[in-house]
Amino acid sequence: MTEMNKTWILRKRPEGEVKEGDLELVEHPLEPLKEGEVRTRLIYLSLDPTNRIWMSDVDAYLPPVGIGDPMRGGGLAVVTESQFEGLAPGDIVNTGLGSWSLYSTHAGETLNALPKLPGVPLTAFMGPLGATGMTAYFGLTDIGKPKAGETVVVSAAAGAVGSMVGQIAKIQGCRVVGIAGSDEKCKWLTGTAGFDAAINYKSEDVGAALDKHCPDGIDVNFENVGGKIMDQVIARLNDFSRMPLCGLISTYNATEPVPGPYNFSNLLMRRTLVKGFIVIDYFPRFPEGMQQMAGWLMEGKLKFETDIVKGLENAPASLSRLFEGKNLGKLIVEVSEPPAS
Repeated sequence: MTEMNKTWILRKRPEGEVKEGDLELVEHPLEPLKEGEVRTRLIYLSLDPTNRIWMSDVDAYLPPVGIGDPMRGGGLAVVTESQFEGLAPGDIVNTGLGSWSLYSTHAGETLNALPKLPGVPLTAFMGPLGATGMTAYFGLTDIGKPKAGETVVVSAAAGAVGSMVGQIAKIQGCRVVGIAGSDEKCKWLTGTAGFDAAINYKSEDVGAALDKHCPDGIDVNFENVGGKIMDQVIARLNDFSRMPLCGLISTYNATEPVPGPYNFSNLLMRRTLVKGFIVIDYFPRFPEGMQQMAGWLMEGKLKFETDIVKGLENAPASLSRLFEGKNLGKLIVEVSEPPAS
């Protein structure tokens, strides 16, 4: 019998939050491999705020997913069949910009087997050694350029990117203040990740808390959220501060134009450098970032959490965890059983 695949297809563009019916899980037969191709089975699927951007017909850094096309996403997969000399069944690979599919077919030259690092779990390649880790590393070091003794503020600080940003800033000798959405997350940030302070934006006055924890102002704002929280941070920036603009998750489900920032003029008065970036801009430098992050990880200087949802069928509904702030660390879907290490 022909083996069947499962793929999430975008059926209509969401209005606001992703709802049932916006995507459809479709079964379809696998095609035979051609010379030079590799078939993989998805182990972990990455869920990211940018998934929501890709569903909308907006001018963004990549074209939107087409109606009727497979939903775009990255992850880790195991090679199940190979017609490419450089990869063999059992090799673990990063799928890059793949799809929400159980099985995928790739040109063999586009994939590389992941290195095996003693004591480092496979999930690390979804977090500190994956795209989120590279986002944190290059966004902070290349744009934020933190200096020892400076104050760094991170929004969505308990998320996959924010949690890495804060820890890298601590390694650089900075004072780090994180903003998150629960007491549990704030406790993890200060108790496990080593942040100097954490603010629960759902129960605290963010402006007053920033005044308390950043008495000398803010030198680097690693922005993941936008909206009212960003306004409070911008109002407290120091002269010649830097603001890596990584995400604006508070706006991605908006159905009307979003105003702001209301304190925009302060960016002029403080001569702040604001630079938006997308991690794929740094793809040629990934080996550099992975080497540095792997070193810190193996030295015990980086802590990370993985929020795992099981089952490809649960991928669309699980996206809401990102926008509701329910995830601690990197949110992934375990699509199939990871190979024994």
